[in-house]
Amino acid sequence: MVPSVIGADVIDREVINGVLCTHRLVVSTQWGFPKWTQALIGYANLCYASERSEVDPVNKQMILRTHNLTFGNYIAVDEAVKYTPHPDDPTKTLLTQEAVVTVRGVPLTNYMEDLLASKISFNANKVRSLIVKKSLLHICNTLNFLQ
Repeated sequence: MVPSVIGADVIDREVINGVLCTHRLVVSTQWGFPKWTQALIGYANLCYASERSEVDPVNKQMILRTHNLTFGNYIAVDEAVKYTPHPDDPTKTLLTQEAVVTVRGVPLTNYMEDLLASKISFNANKVRSLIVKKSLLHICNTLNFLQ
């Protein structure tokens, strides 16, 4: 988990056509906004997000889709991360990530969007460093073991 994530509760989990589909509520401590933004969007000690994942052991891929719930009236962050085997080297994993950030109804919209995009990029690099030694194959093997 990313250091700011303090918990995750499974809301739903099922296997559909051999794909493990999970819906989780993720709780984190903060988004890392500067203090002055509290006057614009408010403050939350805990931040919540909805995360849906699909682990496909046959195609050896995992997809995570996350949408924020906290500050939803002002900020929408939709993030998708996909792990797939490298096409030329099966010992490596490709990670592709996309995040769409939309800020509305507050001053400095562009600044806030840029701030969030920078934070997402920074966190993505932290996550990549955490998974360098792990591969999707390991995840799929674990899933096979659980079935």
